[in-house]
Amino acid sequence: MSTTVKTANVTEDVFAQAWEGFKGNDWQEKASVSRFVQANYTPYDGDESFLAPVTERSLKIKKIVEETKAHYEATRFPMDTDRAASIADIPAGYISKEDELIFGLQNDELFKLSFMPKGGIRMAETTLTENGYTPNETLHEIYTKHVTTVNDGIFRAYTSNIRRARHAHTVTGLPDAYSRGRIIGVYARLALYGADYLMEEKVADWNAVTEINEETIRLREEINLQYQALQQVVRLGDLYGVDVRKPAMNTKEAIQWVNIAFMAVCRVINGAATSLGRVPIVLDIYAERDLARGTFTESEIQEFVDDFVMKLRTVKFARTKAYDALYSGDPTFITTSMAGMGNDGRHRVTKMDYRFLNTLDNIGNSPEPNLTVLWTDQLPYAFRRYCMAMSHKHSSIQYEGVTTMAKDGYGEMSCISCCVSPLDPENEDARHNIQYFGARVNVLKALLTGINGGYDDVHKDYKVFDIEPVTDEILDFDTVKANFEKSLDWLTDTYVDALNIIHYMTDKYNYEAVQMAFLPTKHRANMGFGICGFANTVDTLSAIKYATVKTIRDENGYVYDYETTGDYPRWGEDDPRSNELAEWLIEAYTTRLRSHKLYKDAEATVSLLTITSNVAYSKQTGHSPVHRGVFLNEDGTTNLSQLEFFSPGANPSNKASGGWLQNLNSLASLDFAYAADGISLTTQVSPKALGKTFDEQVKNLVTILDGYFEGGGQHVNLNVMDLKDVYDKIMNGEDVIVRISGYCVNTKYLTKEQKTELTQRVFHEVLSLDDSVDELVGN
Repeated sequence: MSTTVKTANVTEDVFAQAWEGFKGNDWQEKASVSRFVQANYTPYDGDESFLAPVTERSLKIKKIVEETKAHYEATRFPMDTDRAASIADIPAGYISKEDELIFGLQNDELFKLSFMPKGGIRMAETTLTENGYTPNETLHEIYTKHVTTVNDGIFRAYTSNIRRARHAHTVTGLPDAYSRGRIIGVYARLALYGADYLMEEKVADWNAVTEINEETIRLREEINLQYQALQQVVRLGDLYGVDVRKPAMNTKEAIQWVNIAFMAVCRVINGAATSLGRVPIVLDIYAERDLARGTFTESEIQEFVDDFVMKLRTVKFARTKAYDALYSGDPTFITTSMAGMGNDGRHRVTKMDYRFLNTLDNIGNSPEPNLTVLWTDQLPYAFRRYCMAMSHKHSSIQYEGVTTMAKDGYGEMSCISCCVSPLDPENEDARHNIQYFGARVNVLKALLTGINGGYDDVHKDYKVFDIEPVTDEILDFDTVKANFEKSLDWLTDTYVDALNIIHYMTDKYNYEAVQMAFLPTKHRANMGFGICGFANTVDTLSAIKYATVKTIRDENGYVYDYETTGDYPRWGEDDPRSNELAEWLIEAYTTRLRSHKLYKDAEATVSLLTITSNVAYSKQTGHSPVHRGVFLNEDGTTNLSQLEFFSPGANPSNKASGGWLQNLNSLASLDFAYAADGISLTTQVSPKALGKTFDEQVKNLVTILDGYFEGGGQHVNLNVMDLKDVYDKIMNGEDVIVRISGYCVNTKYLTKEQKTELTQRVFHEVLSLDDSVDELVGN
């Protein structure tokens, strides 16, 4: 790496012009979008009346995007077969060059899918063959004989315990054959500073690392890779005639620069999530300056936003069928966060938040980008009401509780990665600047396997781990709990080993240099550990403790079914007994994870989040005391005829009694400190449960969300709809946009099983058992 950066094309006059009118100095001396925002943003207390409608030009672009996608869905999407993905060695691509205002696509053609072999050549080639393409022989030889992929490195290091856990599907969805995702670059840095400024900072950071040891050697190489990635971003800008070496001069350029930065990432990172981060509030500062100057009109600014959002909607990755079974609906998790509160007591709602939400009206409802509002009852009522009205219309916005997350150290520029997981990318005092993603484990399967002495709960001839079986005919709670704790010991030990290996090898063989280039060099990470089968596990423990559970065994003493008699509280009924078991479960799980040393001294964080993998996990789990699962036919094949699907995320089972507010209160009882990676609730409520008129329904939604988030809630996916209105559309493959499990999806892309699971969820028709809104939300 050169020890100096030539910045002759970016003079002090250029910076003076770009930053004219902006307040503050500390953000100029050292890159910090956070400090820039604090000094310059304008809280907006008004309503949506200022918003501009869609333009004919935007509708023309939208039509091309939709028709092109429909054409490829009816035939097949074009895919690269003879070149690997790269930032700037693939030409520029356009939708309609003469009509576009914001340039930059993933590939050189709209919806052309990139070949990304660095995560694992087998998965990349499987994607090609499943879509009717033939893998390139030269690339195959390169990535099997001359290049080590992440997948190669991981499986060289995997332990026998990890392999058994994967084989039994106790652990599923590990990012060991694709990019890990979940890292958010502060892409507005490119707009505010330009690439030359950022490269200069990386050079200074590289030169400052003088002590040589194993850790600093790795750090010096990583900084070097970040520097090279910024050079590639410059080249990508050049392909579009956009000079991102210098800072952006106005709103249009700021959006353009952000799009170049983000598309650079999307060109090379095939992760579990490629989130956009906290962008609207930064762009609003440019917009306010341009409106005051008369540079652009409100209509022009909205048009830039509409164009940008359409670019985000074109992002698409090549996926295998196995991947889609876990993450169905073709999500890209382009999560962008807005609103929230500042440390100085000012809310952070801006006009740009309205503009991004307005795209749902202007260019139509869509799953992407994953629009996320950071909620508190301190936000202006006009904005909260607008959000609820839009959710009522579109069911495509999610909400996260600022008050809850702030208690665990998430600051004023925190944003959401993937679905529900908070990060605080630039905060030097935060514990969570980036995340190492780690899929999830099946805690119910671990419990059932432990009862059988470590033999798989479906395939009884396969031993997953060694443990003494539970031999009681009538299950004793204390005995089962002690057995389960030993199972959790094995499960968490194995899970940690897997993730430490995965993230070591990812940094070694497929380091996300371009994302890290838009972050401070010094950062802290958390490592995400997820749970699947949460409600079923809590309900199982509750049934054993409060009802009578009899084991049904075969001639060898293997438990293959259960008989449950008597009443017991289920998770989601706002019963202190089941709430207590839920709280114990996440504390026991998280405490075990935190006892381990993690890669790069990361901190363990836990999520109650499943994407759509709750369906896949259901198909790999046997009967429990509270649900019907998989069992074996006489010929050894699995029988799914009685299968009842797991609930998604932290959702209660559809067998839980009570209304919507009981569900909310149960989730709010969980301690976010033990599940700081996200507690996902995906909920469906009927409009008629909220009131007789639209205005009354919207008002009650505001009241309920205020109470939920101030009372300890962290996340809610909000679908305002009646099942009878959408059932036929969903099952017949029509366009229905719903929040599904931390993200939004067009249900036509779900599998038949996932559509069935979705329609079997509770669509609440009453708010509570006594229908008292005020009492249950604390008003």
